[in-house]
Amino acid sequence: MNLHLILTFLGGVGLFLLGMRLMTDGLKVAAGDALREILARGTATTPRGIVSGIGITAVVQSSSAVIFATVGFVNAGLLTLFQAVGVIIGSNIGTTATSWLVAIVGFKVDLQALALPAVAIGMLLRVTGQGKRRAYLGDALTGFGIFFLGLDVLKASFGDFGEGFDLAQYTGSGVLSLLMFAAIGVIMTVVMNSSSASLAITLTAAGTGLIPLTAAAAMVIGANVGTTSTALFAVIGATSSAKRAAVAHVLFNVVVGIVAFAGLPALLWLVAQATQLMRLEPGPATSLAIFHTTTKLLGMAIFWPLTPRLVGFLETRFRSAEEDEGQPRHLDRHIASTPDLALDALNMELKRIGEIARRGARDVVSMEGSAAIDRLHRDRAIVDRLILACVEFSNRAQYGEIPASIAEGFPLAMRISRYYGDIAEHVEEIAKLEATLTAPTDPAIAEALTEFRRETAHFLALADPDAEGFEMKPIKRAIKDFADDYQALKALLLRAGADNRLPVRQMVARLDELSHVRRIVDQAYKAAKYTRRLRKQLYQHHDEAERTEDTDSYQDNAVMDMTNAATPATASERIDSADSEGHAGSTDRGEATTNPR
Repeated sequence: MNLHLILTFLGGVGLFLLGMRLMTDGLKVAAGDALREILARGTATTPRGIVSGIGITAVVQSSSAVIFATVGFVNAGLLTLFQAVGVIIGSNIGTTATSWLVAIVGFKVDLQALALPAVAIGMLLRVTGQGKRRAYLGDALTGFGIFFLGLDVLKASFGDFGEGFDLAQYTGSGVLSLLMFAAIGVIMTVVMNSSSASLAITLTAAGTGLIPLTAAAAMVIGANVGTTSTALFAVIGATSSAKRAAVAHVLFNVVVGIVAFAGLPALLWLVAQATQLMRLEPGPATSLAIFHTTTKLLGMAIFWPLTPRLVGFLETRFRSAEEDEGQPRHLDRHIASTPDLALDALNMELKRIGEIARRGARDVVSMEGSAAIDRLHRDRAIVDRLILACVEFSNRAQYGEIPASIAEGFPLAMRISRYYGDIAEHVEEIAKLEATLTAPTDPAIAEALTEFRRETAHFLALADPDAEGFEMKPIKRAIKDFADDYQALKALLLRAGADNRLPVRQMVARLDELSHVRRIVDQAYKAAKYTRRLRKQLYQHHDEAERTEDTDSYQDNAVMDMTNAATPATASERIDSADSEGHAGSTDRGEATTNPR
């Protein structure tokens, strides 16, 4: 064995990993909406979830990518943990497609004749399709070609390895030697962060005669166990839903690995019988592909009946993060690499932030804020913490290429989060002022303040974008009425101060409070307006993905609610032009909704 041979082997591994990465990333972006539709609609039952997991993973060629996408749907409330377990089972079965690809194509086709045209066509699609879906398909096709180039290099290097290095001498016949090869499979998978790459190397080594079938089967088991390392890393700092889904993935592979290792002789006998029954051409690579599939099917047979109990067990774990209101529940870092899923997650997290901010606003408007100033201070800290998490998540999501149809969504989300942060800030300031104020003795002032609070509470209810029947037109009318009430109450307070009906200090404090309320209403209006715009952009993006390229208009179709937890505007309101969103009394930051005090 010489240095050239080692470098050739490492180069083959590098080509293989690069090809896998390009295939996975390209297909993940190109098929992002198809993946969304299959997961959202095809997981109502465990069998359908399993079939969905198999199909998507076979196409994307990455069980980790599918599992992380599944976790994103669980975080967004679009999938239950019960549905996610079905997808995880199916995804583990779908990952066997790589084994069959290597076994059937890798040893029966001139790989260079297949790989180089794929690279050429893929790069042509990439160069001519900048910003379009076909560019990502080009990446996937290029990765497909590089994948087979790497496989060809591995075949050649393993053939040379076999001439001067005999691994068979380490196989022996005992359990320890099989454990050693299983450990090699685990280490390879962890180091390369890809069970597909580890399996391809194992099948290629066995196919060239470098290692015997029994040792290779032990390495396959090790690769299956090693793939859980990604899920284990995902648990660190992840949301509760992510942790539960990750543990389900770990349990599946570890239990299947233990059972397969214990029954290795029996499984290999079944593989031999299946090869004859299906009249497949005998060979180590084919036998290992059957063995890999058999172990995954065995796992399905074990976990499918136990799914309800497994979900019940997991639901009792990792409760602390969800009990902490300041912990993001929808922002899992592993879905940040898929822009449309990331924007959906931001939308769901903004819904939570808005609920907390409006809750505090309702408290101070109802004069309950002064008695709960500590809780309002805590709520502001929670809102600030969640906003920071949204900003960091948005920055990660915008690191790569973003489809043009949702590119403006991330700045919109950040703008909305800032509006909610301002609401929480003004709520706390009002609570502090309320603690220093006394009830007005003048009946006219007391009645005017009560009516103003009632009007503010009514507006906050209208400005809740998650309320049933939410529309912008009533909000525009309400904010104009609010502006008139604000000016009238302000004039009344000034006259009362001038007439000594209200102490000057009390007048100034009331005017300050009034100003804070005005800012709350202003920010609540903007948050509602831009939330509507953000969700409209999401609806348009998902609608466009379902239509053919020659469809000119989306406005004649009903808009689908992609949040499942937020009630959108009516159909007529959703398709209003952006110009109709403006109003005479409220504009963006820097323009006042009402006249300043």
